[in-house]
Amino acid sequence: MIADMVEQEDELLALHSIFGSEEFVRDESKSAGEIRVSVELPADFTVVLKEGETLRQYEISFLPPLLLTFELPEDYPSSSPPSFTLTCSWLTHTQLTALGAQLTDLYQATGGAVVLFSWVQFLKEDALRFLDIHTLLELPSDEQSTQYYSQDSLNAALSEPNNNQHTPKSEPSDNQSCNVSDPSTSDWTSTDLQGAVALDSCKANQKNSPFDHSKVQLDQSGQGAASLPIHPRESPQNEDQTLSGLSLTPSQTLLSQLLIYDAAQNRKAFATTVFDCGVCFMGWLGSVCVQLPECGHIFCQTCLAQFCKLQITEGNVQGVICPQADCTATPTPAQVKSLVGEELFSRYDRLLLQNTLDCMPDVTYCPRRSCGSAVIQEKSSTAAMCSVCGFAFCVTCRKTYHGADDCQGKQNTNKLTEKDSQQARIDLPQSQEGIQALLDDYARGSKQRQQLLESRYGRKILQVTVEECLSEDWMAFNSKNCPHCFCRIQKDGGCNMMMCSRCRQRFCWACLTRLPTKRAGTHFVDSPCSIYQYHPT
Repeated sequence: MIADMVEQEDELLALHSIFGSEEFVRDESKSAGEIRVSVELPADFTVVLKEGETLRQYEISFLPPLLLTFELPEDYPSSSPPSFTLTCSWLTHTQLTALGAQLTDLYQATGGAVVLFSWVQFLKEDALRFLDIHTLLELPSDEQSTQYYSQDSLNAALSEPNNNQHTPKSEPSDNQSCNVSDPSTSDWTSTDLQGAVALDSCKANQKNSPFDHSKVQLDQSGQGAASLPIHPRESPQNEDQTLSGLSLTPSQTLLSQLLIYDAAQNRKAFATTVFDCGVCFMGWLGSVCVQLPECGHIFCQTCLAQFCKLQITEGNVQGVICPQADCTATPTPAQVKSLVGEELFSRYDRLLLQNTLDCMPDVTYCPRRSCGSAVIQEKSSTAAMCSVCGFAFCVTCRKTYHGADDCQGKQNTNKLTEKDSQQARIDLPQSQEGIQALLDDYARGSKQRQQLLESRYGRKILQVTVEECLSEDWMAFNSKNCPHCFCRIQKDGGCNMMMCSRCRQRFCWACLTRLPTKRAGTHFVDSPCSIYQYHPT
């Protein structure tokens, strides 16, 4: 007896040193505890749920752990195996019973040696293969449960006990009993203290208990499928409240729990892995990195934040994309907000909306300075009404709607053109340099000089026509239209491979040919266009 107690204490100390506090919890009041065993999944492991003709399947990397709760008898390990319960959310009662039988067989094979670590290794490495689960886990569908309970009667009671049982080969058989008053809180209990599998689950909110065990929900064949194991220091109430507002079937609830757990574990694994930033090429822990969901490229938060802040500050919201070359993936709005802060994100959100509206041909803006809201205009009419301030206006002249009459602004422009065009043609310089010189002379001259020029050319000609002429000439000489969205673009340096800041279309500045996203440089190989165009001074 003393030798057994020594071996028990040594085994518990060894488990405490091998496993962390998240995996192993010991009950100090007795030789008992619980171990959470995460099974090893192969690559491309898939969870499948069939609902009638609908097939839902997801690739996952992590499954919730099996919960092995044990208590060591006084004559363990020399004579008796541990008394234990085995709980899992994604295995049926039959599968858990088979695993429990195998655990008992492993103890029998040791010939009276300690066995807990061997049990953990078996559950971790060989449990799936033992159950003939390789790369596909099919969850039980809800249609199979109609013989036990339906969605309309979730509180129905099962009075007949389930006759599933498992007993060590050398011990007499003890039947397991199933007392279910509510499928959402049902408990599978075994009275076999000789090492039989016990699908036992205490109330998750039970007070003064060192361990909180997971609940067991009946699957459609009447077999037990436990929900996610809850850590002793956590309360399952929040999780229940999260799903309480959703109309989910038991199988859908189980699938959502598996996906939530897998996502949480993936985030945890990402945070503890070292990645090379695609900008600074330094290694960083995933906890200070950002991975773009569209392309999967990873950058440190500092580099990606500086890149996004620069683009937003300059107003190039279309440039808030993946910094990787030839990658057009965009970060999510939540990622942008966490990187640049509330103030810059508000500017990003506003400019992004503005840019989107500018690309829509049927969108105009309210002419009121105090409003300026976007207005959808109908192609068949020149009238529009702002939905924010209620102002009705003409989309042509931007003034109060005047019905079928001609626009007043257009009439004034025509009168000005007809009245003053003859005088403008007589004396206005014919070159851009001459017009620019005339405008400079008028702007910098004294009052007497300005009056002299106004008497010669006309005040409206100098203030309106000359400036418009210069602006149009400058734009025609210094800019070109994007071949895709026809936005005016100025080239102030660099090579002839251009990218429109509005529609992200690549094109050749020399011939305005649209270029593909990949291998765009091949256009300049066998063509008269040169990638660089030098202007000798």
